[in-house]
Amino acid sequence: MQFKCNQTLPERASHIALKGPGGKCQRGDGAACFIASNVATTPGDMTERGCTYAGCRGVVGGPVKDAIQLTHGPIGCAFFSWGYRPHLADSDFHMKYTFVTDMNETNIVFGGEKKLLQSIIEANAEFPNAKAVFVYNTCSTALIGDDGRDVAKQAEAIIGKPVVFFECEGFRGVSQSLGHHVGNETIFRQLVGSVEPEGDFSRSINIVGDYNIKNDIRTFEYLFEALGLRIIARFTGNVSVDDLKIMHKAALNIVHCQRSATYIADMMKEKYGTPYINVTLWGIKNMAKALRDTAAFFGLEARAEEVIARETARIQPYIDAYRQRLQGKRVFIYQGGPRVWHWIELLRELGMETETAATTFGHMDDYEKIFNQIAEGALVIDNPNVPEIEEILTRRRPDLFISGNKERYLAYKMGVPFVNGHTYDTGPYAGFVGMVNFARDIDKALHAPVWNIVHQHARPAPAARHAVHGSEEVES
Repeated sequence: MQFKCNQTLPERASHIALKGPGGKCQRGDGAACFIASNVATTPGDMTERGCTYAGCRGVVGGPVKDAIQLTHGPIGCAFFSWGYRPHLADSDFHMKYTFVTDMNETNIVFGGEKKLLQSIIEANAEFPNAKAVFVYNTCSTALIGDDGRDVAKQAEAIIGKPVVFFECEGFRGVSQSLGHHVGNETIFRQLVGSVEPEGDFSRSINIVGDYNIKNDIRTFEYLFEALGLRIIARFTGNVSVDDLKIMHKAALNIVHCQRSATYIADMMKEKYGTPYINVTLWGIKNMAKALRDTAAFFGLEARAEEVIARETARIQPYIDAYRQRLQGKRVFIYQGGPRVWHWIELLRELGMETETAATTFGHMDDYEKIFNQIAEGALVIDNPNVPEIEEILTRRRPDLFISGNKERYLAYKMGVPFVNGHTYDTGPYAGFVGMVNFARDIDKALHAPVWNIVHQHARPAPAARHAVHGSEEVES
């Protein structure tokens, strides 16, 4: 089973599967399911993956609002990671500035350790109120053998504040997923537990795995606080270095992104005995379940029901109105990892069905959850490239494509309505209130008058929908 565009890359068949009759998995190469994932990119595949550095700097470390974010490498690496994810905070220091050692040819030949030490000292002198310096290693500085960890120790003794060195050189992993792991492990090892505060933490939590894209935390943190809980740290959206130092004091970790942040929850459970629960903070049913599960841990069930009843009553009329307009629409979701399976049921709450699901760096457990939720006839594909995405848009003709900024203009070219699910066009999308925002943006995308004009006067993908089973979708 192959896409036409993959005739020269038959290896891609192992990354493609249909959900057949009775829920049976039909993998592209006919082998036993499940689809291949979290493996090295096939040579010749024009992958859309990011690197280990991108996952560490761009996702995990970058949102920390009062740390100097310093890339040890060429200027291009720093430019790539600067401000492309709107992980907002009550300070814009981390978004406004980026720092880089700007390694050039001479530095590559003679080494960059002195330059790194000088850069740390100069950046700290320019911004003395920063609480730490985060240093991210890149491919070039790792390949020439710079000992950044030793430099970080020297710098820490000189400036008198934490210098956290992330060994996140891009070539290390198969995707940005390893960068999440490196970021979690490094922050845990060098910051968590370094301060022992006094006080009562018996009703305290950490929100783990939310990065405050377009202020997502404002849609749900007040809900947990309404239960009578104190939030110590948000890992890592709108978080300070001081918050990270004491996050081990929490009574419970609430893990939202279970691909990028379960690592630190596991490490805290092993070292400090901190329990954690997995939650989804998108969608009405999911948000309600997250509150109920959290409340059950603390014996606050009655209060949770009051909060849920109040919040759902506020938004239900809006959701009902949008559902009437969105009912029956079919969706192609392509996101980084867990957000795909987080959103399948959310879209069903709006009367929509996911007919194609894909992730960039999903692991086996992500695809198991996706496969269990999608309907019969749905297509699942790991790490699709642009020709594959174009073929999906042409042959399966989804009513809506939810993906990231890289895919936006391909969707527009093909005449397919698009919503940015990666960094949001407006947002926030989490929590009860965010569900209304998400429905609003989907409705605007689907019913924009431009699509009638495009279909009449341009040359988008064929408007007729193809069948969703068997060889009409992919070539056998």
